[in-house]
Amino acid sequence: MDRDSISIITICFNNLQALQDTCTSIDEQQCLPFEHIIIDGSTDADIRSWLLDESHPTYRTYVSEVDEGYVSEVDEGISDAFNKGISRARGEILQMLNAGDRLHDPSVLRLAATAFAEDPALQWLHGSIRLMRGGIWVVVGKPFDPRRLYRGMRSTFHPTMFVRRTIFLQYGLFDKQLKIAMDYDFLCRIARERNTFVPLPLAVFEPGGISNQHFRKGLEEMQRVYERHFGFSLKQRLWKWRQLILFKFLQAGLGTWMYGWKVRLGWENR
Repeated sequence: MDRDSISIITICFNNLQALQDTCTSIDEQQCLPFEHIIIDGSTDADIRSWLLDESHPTYRTYVSEVDEGYVSEVDEGISDAFNKGISRARGEILQMLNAGDRLHDPSVLRLAATAFAEDPALQWLHGSIRLMRGGIWVVVGKPFDPRRLYRGMRSTFHPTMFVRRTIFLQYGLFDKQLKIAMDYDFLCRIARERNTFVPLPLAVFEPGGISNQHFRKGLEEMQRVYERHFGFSLKQRLWKWRQLILFKFLQAGLGTWMYGWKVRLGWENR
């Protein structure tokens, strides 16, 4: 498998600097993607001007009703924006990398391509991610375990997921009715497909994403998704409240201090 197999989809909204950071991390890859599709729902012209006025690699493309390469509209939501990119992707392997999120280092796409080449039956993979918790940058991530789906996306992070395009054809696109847990819903649907875990950081998650900004709403949406797929679960509801309490605790000074000690002990991935 070579670079022609990989399509990266990035959605953005009034965040030019964040998009530029994402593009830089892609352009620095040892194994460049076949295409990088940018879906822009911005209400200002900054991103549009940069995309149209500046020189970009030939693999960077845009979605447009006018010129078949660029779109600037208010999307119905993140799910809808992702779906626009998926519908236009031509690569065999797809990755969703939001503006602001970055590929961790120049070897990421090469590692992903190699994993799929070595296992033709592999349908999707994921890896560790570097993100901020309790004001501290940490690397977290564990092999996906379908028995622990009640925990949500706790150890599986969508910026690290590389998924065969045929999986979207088989299971459908993201649910446009979901505003936060659309990636979790998709994970529930593909849980039994062959997957693997790359024990290295594949992406850097930008602080302040929608799931962090609306943490409680995200937990409520996750609960509805889980029960839609698997029925009522007391275990899942207790986990939801545990996560909410921990989230609130980490906002306090004592919680941040205690989490710092957890990181020093090497327990951040527990």
